Parts: sequence; C-alpha cells; structure tokens
Amino acid sequence: MKKLSVLAASLLIVACSPASEPETTTSPQVDVDPYSFNENYRDYLATLSSDEFEGRAPASKGEELTVALVEEKFRSWGLKPYNQEENNYQQQVPLVKMTPYSVSNMSFSNNDLGEFAYKQDMMAWSPRVQEEVALTDSEMVFAGYGIVAPEYGWNDYEGLDVEGKTVLVLVNDPGYDSGDPEVFNGKAMTYYGRWTYKFEEASRQGAAGIIVIHETGPAGYGWGVIAGGSPVRFDLARENKNMDRTEIEGWITTEAADKLFARVGSSYAEMRERAQQADFSPVALETAMSVSVQTDFEYLNSPNLIGYIEGKTKPEEHVIYMAHWDHMGMNPIASDDQIYNGAQDNATGTAGVMAIAEFFASQPQPERSVVFILVTAEERGLLGSQWYANNPMLPLGKAVAGVNMDVLNVYGPMRDMVVVGHGNSELEEYLAKYVEQQDRYVAPEPTPEAGSFYRSDHFNLAKKGVPMLYAKGGNDHVEHGEAYGKEKRAEYVQVAYHKPADEYDPEWDLRGVQQDLWLYYWIGNELANSEAWPNWYAGNEFRAIRDETASERQ
Repeated sequence: MKKLSVLAASLLIVACSPASEPETTTSPQVDVDPYSFNENYRDYLATLSSDEFEGRAPASKGEELTVALVEEKFRSWGLKPYNQEENNYQQQVPLVKMTPYSVSNMSFSNNDLGEFAYKQDMMAWSPRVQEEVALTDSEMVFAGYGIVAPEYGWNDYEGLDVEGKTVLVLVNDPGYDSGDPEVFNGKAMTYYGRWTYKFEEASRQGAAGIIVIHETGPAGYGWGVIAGGSPVRFDLARENKNMDRTEIEGWITTEAADKLFARVGSSYAEMRERAQQADFSPVALETAMSVSVQTDFEYLNSPNLIGYIEGKTKPEEHVIYMAHWDHMGMNPIASDDQIYNGAQDNATGTAGVMAIAEFFASQPQPERSVVFILVTAEERGLLGSQWYANNPMLPLGKAVAGVNMDVLNVYGPMRDMVVVGHGNSELEEYLAKYVEQQDRYVAPEPTPEAGSFYRSDHFNLAKKGVPMLYAKGGNDHVEHGEAYGKEKRAEYVQVAYHKPADEYDPEWDLRGVQQDLWLYYWIGNELANSEAWPNWYAGNEFRAIRDETASERQ
C-alpha cells in the first residue's frame, strides 16, 4: 500500500497572537499508512451499531451497553475519569421528556381569520414544564427575522415592547433572502437564522409566544418535517422548569401567514421583502392569538461519557474531541425492523473518538490536556452537549479548540475534506495544512444555507466561544469520482438517515475514515503541544464571546 510522508505528530506551533497563522518548526519526516490510523476502528463501529445495542437510546438497554463498552475501553487505555470520586466516566445529564397529549387549534380575536388547525396550518407546544399552558388573547406583532445581531448592525426588536405579546418571525436570516455576501453571511445561514435562536431571543425579549413562519427554501425542509414527526420533545430538566421561556413556541405555514398579513393590507411575500430593509419597523397585526397545550412529563438521566489525558505542563488548557453516542432506539410497534441502529449516525463518530483516544494514550503525554467527550441526547436536541457546555469539566475559556465527529465517511478515500461552516475559524488553516500533506483539498459544504453547522453538538461549545471544527470526507472519491460520492450521500439521506436501514455494512470501505482520523489526530496533537490559541475569524458571531475570555488565556 502506498505510504504518505507527513510531518511528525510532535509538531510545535509558534503563535504570537490569537489571529496568527499556524507556523510549524522544522521536524523530521515520518512515514504512515494513510489508510490505517487504528485497526480497531471497524470493531468499535460494528459493535456500537449492532442489534444488541438496540439503537443506543438514552435511558435504555442500549445506553447500558454503550456505557459499559466505553468505560471499559477508556479504563484499559488509562484515561482519567470525569468522576474521580466514583472512579467512572459519567457526567449525568438530567432530562425531561415532554409529551403533548392535547393541543388546541389556534384561534384569533378576529372572526374573519377563523382557526388555524393543528398540524395542518400550525404546530405549537410549550417549552415550560407545566401540565397545562393556555395563552389567551396574546396580541400579535410581526418582528421581521426576530434577530438581535450587534456585529451585523441588526436589531428587529429595537424600540419594541413584546411583554405579553406573541411575535411572528421569518425563518433563516437576511443574508439568505438578499443573496448578498455582505449581508450577514450571504446564502450561508448564520446562528441567527436558526429557529432555536429565534425562540431563545423571544424569551430574552420577554415575549409570551413566538411563532416562526415556515417556508421550504429558507427552512431547508418541508412542512411535513415539522408536522409529520413525533410531537414528543426532550429538554434539560432545570430547576426553574423553563419558566424563563415563552409560554408557547411554534410554526405556521406561509398560507396561514398570508391570512394574518392580509388583515393589515399586506402579504407574506411583501412582508418578507420589507423585513430585509434597513428601516424596517415591527408591524402590529391587529389581532390577538389563543392556543392551549396539555403535556405529560417524565424525568430521566443519561450520561455524557468523559475521559481525558492530563496535560504535563498546562493541565487546564485543553483540546476537545466530541461525538454523540446516542441514536433513536427502537420502535416496538414496527412490523418489520424495529431497531434504529444508527451506524453512520453516529456510531461512526463515537468509534472515531474512541480510536483517537486509544491512539493518544499510546503516545507521549501532551503538554496540554486532551478531553474525549461522548455526549448523550443529541438526537433529542443537542442536550448532552448543552449540559456539558454549561457544566464543563475544565474552564471553556481555556479550551484551545475542539473537533466534532458526526456521520463520518464510510465510502472510501476522498480527495476532498468538506468543512461544515466553512470560513468560520482559524482551525481551517490547520486542517488545510494537513489535508495538503494527504494530497487532498478542503471544500466548503455544498448547501451552507441549510445551517448544518448549527445542528450538531459542537454548536453548544461554539456558543461559549470555543473554536470548533466540523469536517469530514466529502464526495470526490479517489477511485470512482465525484458523481459516485454524491450518489452514495444522496442514497444514505433517502434510504437510511434516521431510519432502521442505517445499519453497519461489513463491505464498507473504511479507508476514507482512516484518512480523516489522521487529520483529526494531527490537528489536536499539534494544538495540545503548542502555545497557540486559535480564534474565530473577525466578523464571526462567536468571535466576541471568545474574546471576552481572553484574560483567562494569559
């Protein structure tokens, strides 16, 4: 097999400031097999995605087996445990399962609007842990995109008092609609375009309710994704029972929005265009909305699994490797295959973190700590990573950077390494250096408007300012070309994604993921043995948060 000459893993970086480009000292060359990072990777992948693990749902038999496997491996490799007192690797994450069993139609104070039917015209739920929430005659106001973004000079709530009101907002952000790369991030969605951000901002503004208008293009998916799925939701179990959140969250269709805008002599298309203007002002919709939700609750715990190698000279400074171990479990009423094995999503990433941890443990102790985090409840809303971000083992101001692994490449060696959220941080410069040594190239994600960067676990650490890299082998197959890679990706999304068909295949060509594991390791190892502090690029929405903690890194 062809050998690839690369810089030694002990490269050091010379960095005078957070914004400096990575520079390496002269180091001896070593030969490695580019397609063989860790021979045990396949076994970890096959085991995690086996029927025995029953789809790895939180608080299930699959969880018990996953925890036992990971703890046994972490311990055998000599990783230090998160829980020193009990000598285990578990950070318990308190969760609450919320099942709405009765949701009313949405009614209005104006009879000419009629009612919006649940699932047909609207979806609604309450984020509050209350058995019954009834929002009655809440005045409605259109607040544009519902965004407050100082770095972009944008504030849809400026001068607006929304206390007791329900805000109606657009999905995505102004850059998507304008297509202008100078407006937000152009077609590439920013954090402010995510509906989760809009819900959070409405709560901060004191609104009683928040409704997002669905449109397939800027949302990235059809109405069926919103209305056709299970209404069951999970959240972190908080002491305040989410009473700081709005009473009601939800969506309505564009057709329903048209009816609301018609009352003030406008339309959805016209209001969307108005919302893009610099002089946009919120619009009172001259109606009040009512909706009620009744919900059952169940409390449960599920662990993040955390092991680490302590740094020799700077133990609080640390590099993070992250993946989610959970998937969707089982459907006991299915007539055929009941198990959602989650082989690609995300046994591939879990096995990747394990493979890198095993390799690191065999190497000389790094100067900085290296932390390996396998989080729970990603499929329930990135909850395990959110809990860790709010309750970190080490100060996140001293987190050098992180690498997230989610749905890795099982289709063979690729020429391209796709960066999800391309153009976000200086970590891409580290990646580009090592990708070049593999005779490959870095490529941006093909659909940045979908906002995929904000839909995996690294996002919760990014919100705390930690530079995070989310990259994986792309579509340009070394032997079969780009069309083959695209076909395989499309087939996975259509046939297997979040379906029982996401099963391990012993015929998978894992040479590609082995390539990528080398990249992840080289980047992390360089940072763990350096003085560098990578940052987000200027203008990124997380740069200011990172800069606020600069004093911790002196």
